[in-house]
Amino acid sequence: MKILITGSSGFLGQGLLESLRQDCGREVHLALHRLSSIEPMKDLPHTLVGEIRPDTNWRSALQDCQAVIHCAARVHLMGNNEPNSLAAYRVVNTQGTINLARQAAEAGVGRFVFISSIKVNGEETMIDTPFTADDNPKPLDAYAISKFEAEQGLWSLADETGMEIVIIRPPLIYGPGVKGNFESLMRWLYRGLPLPFGAIRNKRSLVSRSNLVDLIATCLDHPAAANQVFLAGDGEDLSTTELLHRTANALGKPARLVPVPVSLLEQVGGLLGKRDLIHRLCGSLYVDIGKTRSLLEWQPPVSVDDALEETARAFLHSHKSL
Repeated sequence: MKILITGSSGFLGQGLLESLRQDCGREVHLALHRLSSIEPMKDLPHTLVGEIRPDTNWRSALQDCQAVIHCAARVHLMGNNEPNSLAAYRVVNTQGTINLARQAAEAGVGRFVFISSIKVNGEETMIDTPFTADDNPKPLDAYAISKFEAEQGLWSLADETGMEIVIIRPPLIYGPGVKGNFESLMRWLYRGLPLPFGAIRNKRSLVSRSNLVDLIATCLDHPAAANQVFLAGDGEDLSTTELLHRTANALGKPARLVPVPVSLLEQVGGLLGKRDLIHRLCGSLYVDIGKTRSLLEWQPPVSVDDALEETARAFLHSHKSL
């Protein structure tokens, strides 16, 4: 099976590429924005397609492909509150995705796997009510809206062309080389800083890159995956406090967590301009992967603790000077 991967230089794409390259039954072809984006693997079959836009020409990259895994997306936009932010997201995430999928169908691609986002379901859950794959979507920000609109366009295209669509909505992805807030938390823990997060009783779902890559590989050719939406997760939901304890343990450090009431954290976060960060740390967002388990007969192959240890080892290796 020849597979086209977009976003291969990104965090998820790198892990996916690493895994699929080891599968002798699958031939990987990369669609690249620029050659320098994947310098360590420039010997792999690839096509330079430039930026993802509504008019990008994918035909050469799609030649003889049986499946597409579309990981590439616009995930961060400076000045997100500007009126044109949604339009900018739509260019890449909505129109760019549908353009790629249409050309894939025309090229005879049998299955299109789209990496969407749990943010399509919404921003938070009640502590006793997880998101499910069959919930009515409630995207709120520009990124989530653009992903949801892409999903809608893909379903229309599936009806029109018969190409099989698989949509995967992951929550926060972590693993070796993770950046952003997860890396910041590891940095704080490694330095032994006291953190005011010792009394958070929420519920959060995460997915390790290894588990998500395994799920994507399963969705490439599993008959039951066709024309379905799946939520991804590690199968174990943690409070922020528990996640910090277990991450610190993976780093070989004590977790110095101070039990500050959530209400006080939210007040201080508002004063410091960190309201959104505190809300994410204190709020719940967890998913029910029951459909993913039952329909695909899939289980997350890597435990949370093993995934955290793998993530911690990579962090320690790259932060020796800390």
